[in-house]
Amino acid sequence: MVAFFVIDMNAKRVILKGGTIVRGGTSEKADVSVVDGRIECIAPGIDPSVDDEVVDCTSMIVVPGLVDLHVHLREPGFSAKETIATGTAAAAHGGFTTVCAMPNLNPAPDSMENLQKQLDIIERDACVKVLPYATITRCRYGRELVDFKSMASKVAGFSDDGSGVQDEDMMRQAMEAAVKSDSIIAAHCEVDALLKKGYIHDGEYAAKNGHRGICSESEWAQIERDIKLAEQIGCRYHVCHISTKESVQLIRDAKARGVKVTCETGPHYLTMCDMDLQEEGRFKMNPPIRSAADRDALVEGLKDGTVDVVATDHAPHTAEEKSRGLELSAMGVVGLETSFAVIYTKLVREGVISLEKAVEVMAEAPRRIFSLGGGLAEGEAADIAVFDLNAEYDVDPATFLSKGHSTPFEGWHLWGECRLTMVDGRIVYEK
Repeated sequence: MVAFFVIDMNAKRVILKGGTIVRGGTSEKADVSVVDGRIECIAPGIDPSVDDEVVDCTSMIVVPGLVDLHVHLREPGFSAKETIATGTAAAAHGGFTTVCAMPNLNPAPDSMENLQKQLDIIERDACVKVLPYATITRCRYGRELVDFKSMASKVAGFSDDGSGVQDEDMMRQAMEAAVKSDSIIAAHCEVDALLKKGYIHDGEYAAKNGHRGICSESEWAQIERDIKLAEQIGCRYHVCHISTKESVQLIRDAKARGVKVTCETGPHYLTMCDMDLQEEGRFKMNPPIRSAADRDALVEGLKDGTVDVVATDHAPHTAEEKSRGLELSAMGVVGLETSFAVIYTKLVREGVISLEKAVEVMAEAPRRIFSLGGGLAEGEAADIAVFDLNAEYDVDPATFLSKGHSTPFEGWHLWGECRLTMVDGRIVYEK
């Protein structure tokens, strides 16, 4: 039975008993005790008292709560697609305790006044921690810089996600403002002039099936430009949802030179290629799923540390918006409720990366890069997820807590199911 609720456990000690703790690149059998919303102790054989709440984690893993740096919660403005309540319920279902919400909203969070509208809904409805992004430019139009200083302390960073900043001087000004406010630029990299009305990868599948393609250069050319700017200015620069082999190499080379660049990719880019596409809207997202060579380069980048983070780009739409096929469906798929299981099944179980590496890129690196604090350590907030790696199931979008049901993983047979999610010591999801 699946239960979604919030139980305040702060009045008593909670002991997660008998699990395998995965953190900091290591795994060990130990118990975790939680008191007043914080981790009190991590050690083998913690003895419960009669007043303690004991959660049996035998044969399960206990990990730092997952962090997704790239989600679309759609509120305010587009609540038919998703709300803060449904999106954070989906996050809890997937083992996420912190998500960073993108600014494709109405009104866009381009001022403290507009940002506050979003923060008020988060305060009222979120069951996990939500850090919004503010926009880089007013209304994400790319023409006028927002006031970084006024919003920096309230946001994860600044992004015009969904739109690349086309003007180089505007991006230069943004990076300078980010340095002054000690903020991160999280860039959606896309050269509009190179899109040519494409909607899937400009590769083998597009050619065989008569579709208009999006070339890889539309992504990597802007990354190349921005890396040069970040190197000159000293800005912390995070590249969203990279999908091409050229992007991986540009970021790898920049890191070797000491540029303050990090990046993320999504589970679908790591596990699929364009020849896996079907003529359905659930395979359409931006950037698109690209070639097998791109997929393999992303996997290698994940293994060698070039790719820092796995983020979902959870982007829900209505069923009607995703029912129009590859050409006409809205861009975006959901991912919060399948992310860990896809990575565990396709990369960990198949020996591509270790379980410890999966936890690093899904929970620990995002905290470190964005200075979020926390983690599975004594004294930290009790943001914890428990997974049963032996649980196997077929992906059925009807079981999702998100309003969005469009996923390229529909029907996939996966291992690794979230059994419990705890935020500040409160159980927000339990199966």
